[in-house]
Amino acid sequence: MGADNAERLDRGIDALGLDLDGTQRAALLAYLELLAHWNRAYNLTAVRDPAEMVTRHLLDSLAVVPWLDGVSLIDVGTGAGLPGIPLAIARPDLAVTLLDASSKRIRFVRQAVIELGLQGVTPVQARVESFRASDGFDMVISRAFTALSDMLTSCRHLVAADGRFLAMKGAQVERELADLPAGFDVLDVTELQVPGLEATRMLVRARIAEGLRRDRDQ
Repeated sequence: MGADNAERLDRGIDALGLDLDGTQRAALLAYLELLAHWNRAYNLTAVRDPAEMVTRHLLDSLAVVPWLDGVSLIDVGTGAGLPGIPLAIARPDLAVTLLDASSKRIRFVRQAVIELGLQGVTPVQARVESFRASDGFDMVISRAFTALSDMLTSCRHLVAADGRFLAMKGAQVERELADLPAGFDVLDVTELQVPGLEATRMLVRARIAEGLRRDRDQ
């Protein structure tokens, strides 16, 4: 994938303060190479330049790592596996489910999981409304999947009683927060510092309101 992209990734990981070893960094570059190759035929992402993919896909996803709390995560509307695959590489202890309704995207994700040898990562082709899991997930994450209100309501059945929603958003997040549906609490809104990215990235962490959590547990 080129020395320049490897150096760009290394600088970005170091700037984020992440402790990723050589094997993990190599896996991220291997994923990038797969994404760039498949993208020519499958149109998985509008970003064509691998150097731009380092910043806008890999580092953008990895910026969330410090806010991961739990052992299970579902990436809703994962697309080409973002942010789920970079997070699975950075946190191999996580059980990660990659959910998307598109057959071509899940086809790529399945191949990437196999070629990268990612253990504990499960690609699933299904609509979020119809997907059911035996246990709720500690974390439900989405990256530009849908409006915050829609994410919370459509993914409510996926989160564990004490789980968290993590919504990766742009600069206009205040408008979405104003439309927050009843029954949910926002824990915090954090501006993510993505190395090399000029656009604003925000992370909204939310949960089901306490009273509703108690009702669901009963």
